[in-house]
Amino acid sequence: MARRFSGPSDLHLHSDHSDGTEPPADVVASAHAAGLRTIALTDHDTTSGWAEAAESTGSLGMTFLPGMELSARHEWRSVHVLAYLFDPDATELRALIDRIRSSRLTRAREMAERIGRDLDLTWDDVLGQTATGATVGRPHLADALVAKGHVRDRGEAFAGILSPGSDYYVALYAPDPVTAVAAVTEAGGVPIIAHPAGRAGLLPGPVVEGMLAAGLAGFELGHRENREPGLGELRELVRRRDLIVTGSSDYHGLGKPNLPGEHTTSDEMVARIIDRGTGSAPVFA
Repeated sequence: MARRFSGPSDLHLHSDHSDGTEPPADVVASAHAAGLRTIALTDHDTTSGWAEAAESTGSLGMTFLPGMELSARHEWRSVHVLAYLFDPDATELRALIDRIRSSRLTRAREMAERIGRDLDLTWDDVLGQTATGATVGRPHLADALVAKGHVRDRGEAFAGILSPGSDYYVALYAPDPVTAVAAVTEAGGVPIIAHPAGRAGLLPGPVVEGMLAAGLAGFELGHRENREPGLGELRELVRRRDLIVTGSSDYHGLGKPNLPGEHTTSDEMVARIIDRGTGSAPVFA
């Protein structure tokens, strides 16, 4: 490790470049106010907030790890791959990101059109809730529905109008998790599975083994959505395989109740991520 970083560390935060509600600089300020000194910005399927976040962390004496939350899917289940220190211009990963972002845009527009047949909602309403260059997604549809008075908050929108069981729902393209992990690894990145023991339960063993063979580095075990007994099984797996363990907030500003620093990653594990990543470099203060 070329230079020393300082903790506490939160490696899973979102800005308005995806589905957070604050610009990257404000996310950094919120993290700093919470006592954090090393962070990663992990917006969904985009790196567009990196420059602003890096500048802001530098001005506050913090360390910044470039990151992203890459969308993947196994059968019906969404799988989120946290990717750190990868090369954003690596060919295979760039192709995956571009395809996912294109699907997000097409999906959001089609969902807006479907909703607009029954409710007062237009595509311009959705764009009005989306920061320039942001990855458009269901949260922006939810914010538009809130602004128009159709629902009280994002939670109500996701539970009803935007739920997978709704007539308005359109599926999103996402690669299988083994392909996603392999692409991050090939790009010199460090792939970690986000909130792996959530309500949907653990991924099947063969899928986990496939991800490990493709370069999976570890799991985000410190997260408010993780549940037992799956969490206990993963603790045993990371012990046996000497995997990286992270803890993070998954902060989204006003988009979720999660608070910066409610879970953190140990200095040892941050050092392992930095030592392993070769596609891009941390930004030290």
